[in-house]
Amino acid sequence: MTRARPQWVLPVSLVVALLLMLLPLPPAVQPLRPYWLALVLAYWVIEDPDHVGLGVAFIIGLLGDLVTGSVLGEQALRLVVMAYILQRFRARLRFFPMSQQALAIGGLLLNDCIVSAAIRIAIGVAPLDPLRWASPLTGMVLWPLAYVALDSLRHGRWRAR
Repeated sequence: MTRARPQWVLPVSLVVALLLMLLPLPPAVQPLRPYWLALVLAYWVIEDPDHVGLGVAFIIGLLGDLVTGSVLGEQALRLVVMAYILQRFRARLRFFPMSQQALAIGGLLLNDCIVSAAIRIAIGVAPLDPLRWASPLTGMVLWPLAYVALDSLRHGRWRAR
């Protein structure tokens, strides 16, 4: 008999990711902040593609834009691009060992920085902080932890037996 997945895990994980984006950090480490929304969305696109796709990525991106005060549609575009790439390579990525998955997520986060820089150039906003280009490394290091935490919540392994 299989257990039903707790329905609250998906929306709560996305809300927590939005809140983590607002968490104040010292100015020295601010550019190294991982893109939490992308990490959580990546997990859900890989593990539950029937419920999370491009539409959810777009809506969550718009919410991210509203919460952080960035240009409306910037994060939506960035997350849709990421979700599309993840959907395209989901079958392969899902069965990679965790170390290779982390490298792939790091590459996707680097691609996200490139998309963000292109958007900033297109709309004439100040370019990214040079240290911001190191944030994909932070996301890559945190990916195994985020994956294991979300997976244990999704499967209910966090409960006492």
